[in-house]
Amino acid sequence: MKRIAILGSGMAGFGAAHRLHNEGVASTMYEKRSHHGGHTTSYKYENGFVFDEGPHISFTKIERMKNLLAESVKQEYQEVSAYVNNYWKGRWIKHPAQCNLHGLPRELLMNILKDFIHALHDKTESIANYEEWLIAAFGKTFAETFPMEYTVKYHTTTASNMSTDWLGPRLYQPSLEEVLQGALYPSTPDVHYISDFRYPTYNGFISYLGMFEKQTEIKLDHALIGLDPKKKTMTFSNGSVVSYEHVISSVPLPDLIPMIQGAPKDVVEASQKLACSTAVIVSVGINRADITDAHWTYFYDRDIFFTRLSTPHMQSPNNVPSGCGSIQAECYYSPKYRPLDRKPEACIAPVIADLKKVGLLREDDMILFSDAKLVSYANVIFDLDRAASLKVVHGYLDEIGINYCGRYGEWAYIWTDESFISGEKAAQRILDRVSG
Repeated sequence: MKRIAILGSGMAGFGAAHRLHNEGVASTMYEKRSHHGGHTTSYKYENGFVFDEGPHISFTKIERMKNLLAESVKQEYQEVSAYVNNYWKGRWIKHPAQCNLHGLPRELLMNILKDFIHALHDKTESIANYEEWLIAAFGKTFAETFPMEYTVKYHTTTASNMSTDWLGPRLYQPSLEEVLQGALYPSTPDVHYISDFRYPTYNGFISYLGMFEKQTEIKLDHALIGLDPKKKTMTFSNGSVVSYEHVISSVPLPDLIPMIQGAPKDVVEASQKLACSTAVIVSVGINRADITDAHWTYFYDRDIFFTRLSTPHMQSPNNVPSGCGSIQAECYYSPKYRPLDRKPEACIAPVIADLKKVGLLREDDMILFSDAKLVSYANVIFDLDRAASLKVVHGYLDEIGINYCGRYGEWAYIWTDESFISGEKAAQRILDRVSG
């Protein structure tokens, strides 16, 4: 085969390159930015702080992927036991909240338990949306108090406007015994789906791509602006025009489809109905490491500016100068439901103010570093438009022979290992087509 084109240099793109490399097939990877990595990018600053482009950890259960990533960093990784918690109205609650209700206001706790028991015996025959699923799984009071509030902050839309296609293991469904134990006792077993994770010891999450960089030719500063599926050519913003025999794309579908010459109007319209959140990632470095015991925390209150926090210095001590700590805050918006109403850097001050409000920052803390980055494509929103629109878009791409992969090619809520495997599968489809 001639050299295969891969659009995008994130985990999915390198998964595709790796699969092709294993079969002795050359590929060229085109990246719009001046550095590779996509969302796996890490930024190493002169003052010694390292921050990823949003929180990234590896918690894959797939031994092959564990071994591949470990090999890529030459076995230099941290193995961390995860502790996760929640913040709600001044209370720190172990995650998942449904198993750790001890200490909630008595009336609220009684209503949660009453509704949960009712939900266990109410066999709902059909579930139309995520809100109905939450009420059926946890009862009305808990659903409205916790996950439905978090949905508005994280997904930027209501649970009633979302499907349940994305859930997987993400929301733990406890037994009545587990709920009662968590309501009566302050200490509970750990039941979160992430019990431990790995993270590179040095230079941030992007280090996991180290081995794979050598398995493809990477061309930076190549932003796609046009693709002709009949002539099999790609045009880039730097003026270059490249022919391809096969192409694998992790470009977000709402961006990709309008760039395809001859794309039908209904397909373009369908691509624009696909919703995704935008994130402003605020990174803060301070002069102490004893900030919190949690590796990440969910925030339910709408008057708290950020939605989720993580602590990069607890992923690897080499992410910070000696004796320092770091916090990364995620603030969510979306073009479709909650447009960003300020410049990214304008998010720093309210994040710092609310870090003090919840008690994670002290007045005498010295802030050594702060930064805000805009992530235009953060999380796929599984709203009620997604399934039908995606069927139209994927059907068209299948028809014209464009192989899609990754979170924004699959338009799915997939993790690091799943993105890599998605790229491998896209490459395998080409290999099967050629050998067949």
